[in-house]
Amino acid sequence: MQKAIFLDRDGVINANDNHYYVFRVDDFQLNEGVISSLQSFLKKGFLLIIISNQGGVSKKKYTIKDIEKLNDHIVGLFAKENIKITESYYCPHHSDIEKCICRKPNSLMIEKAVARFNIDIKESYMIGDSVRDVQASEKIGVKGIKVDANKNLFDELSKSDCAFLVRD
Repeated sequence: MQKAIFLDRDGVINANDNHYYVFRVDDFQLNEGVISSLQSFLKKGFLLIIISNQGGVSKKKYTIKDIEKLNDHIVGLFAKENIKITESYYCPHHSDIEKCICRKPNSLMIEKAVARFNIDIKESYMIGDSVRDVQASEKIGVKGIKVDANKNLFDELSKSDCAFLVRD
């Protein structure tokens, strides 16, 4: 079995304080500390998997093509730093418009990754900036770590009870 770090996208990987819905490459701004954090996770043998609600699709603010273009940009940006993103999962639904079982705080996106990549849930973590991120992970036994949105990820983790994830 493998261990994984599940990462929320908006607010954790990238800043979303100027744009609640980040879907354009031009609006993407990597949060500080993300590169060093992801490199630490990889050194410790974790797979990196992005888990993201993208309800703007249901609200017709952007398209699935927009999400995939931005996700490709993110994966490419990380690849330049020798960081491999194993997979990116996203839910295009919004609870104001439709019901689904994938939108966090539901756990379907995480469950899919666990099954597909044979992930040990007891050795894995979800890092998110909202209670619903933590709720989604803890529904299936993955430890959730809540960080403040749009902050330096390395610093946020360093001051948590999971500092060992980023420290050598």
